[in-house]
Amino acid sequence: MKYKTLIITAAGVLLLFTGIILSIYTGAKDIKSEYIYNAIFAFDGSLDAQLIRDIRLPRTISAIFVGGMLSLAGAMMQGVLKNPICEPSIMGMTQGATFAVAVASILPLAGGMLKTFFCALIGAFLSGFLIILFAIYSGVNKSMSKILLAGTAMSTFFLSNASVVALLGNRSQELAFWVSGGLRNSNWGHVLFLFFIGGFFSILSILMSKRINLISMGDEIATSLGINVEKTKLYIILYLIPICGVCVACSGNIGFIGLFIPHILRKIIGNDYCKIMPLSFLYGSVVLIFADIAARKLIEPYEVPVGLFTAVIGVPVFLFLVRKERK
Repeated sequence: MKYKTLIITAAGVLLLFTGIILSIYTGAKDIKSEYIYNAIFAFDGSLDAQLIRDIRLPRTISAIFVGGMLSLAGAMMQGVLKNPICEPSIMGMTQGATFAVAVASILPLAGGMLKTFFCALIGAFLSGFLIILFAIYSGVNKSMSKILLAGTAMSTFFLSNASVVALLGNRSQELAFWVSGGLRNSNWGHVLFLFFIGGFFSILSILMSKRINLISMGDEIATSLGINVEKTKLYIILYLIPICGVCVACSGNIGFIGLFIPHILRKIIGNDYCKIMPLSFLYGSVVLIFADIAARKLIEPYEVPVGLFTAVIGVPVFLFLVRKERK
């Protein structure tokens, strides 16, 4: 098992490095290798160098953080709720953030990207707090169907209201970006938010992996081993909210990454969240980088929503898990 984990980690790092190179190369304009090197290590102010430095690099780095953090969030939710279909977009957290961003778009508030981030944070807090409290305190931790229904209802509620707000404010085109998800608007400001805020709470989350291991075996077992279960779950809720909020603020509503990656990793390396959580971050980054490359190349020079590619993988896994639960 130890060697298997090392092999999976090495493969993930290799795929991530390959994805980074391909992502920097990929675009409507072909750029030679020497220009890419100069843009990163010896910036000369040329148009090609600016394209690399100000558009492709922040987009690539944003894909790394967003994919990694959404996958990490999914692993955390599945471990704490002991439910393999839990994931930020299925549970309504990203839709709540999308609704808040839609409301912010029609309000005369100052702040630009800062306004968008804080509104996404508020929306993620509202939806995430409601749905996770429902799962924790309603006594249905082991009932996938009830949690699924609650998450679906919350997602539909927030997206429906976001659509109404966008129509009333003539912002339907902007809402389409948030609903489908994408990285085309990524910039260095987004990278800073993802690095400092998302990165900080991601590290705190990974440090909780041993406690999540115990909780995933049952609240009674965790309590008998000295873990304050309710306090730990509260901390995890508080960590999930800024992670989901900053991801939506920077990339819109990208779904299913947090569903299928932790599920596949559990099948390969077992239920040790000390391994699943960091590897989920790694492979979430890999999947979103390659999904973003595919989104740019499929109907070039136009772009396909990144969420389409994650859904192509995620929806069959989701249906499989639901069908498995019904048996």
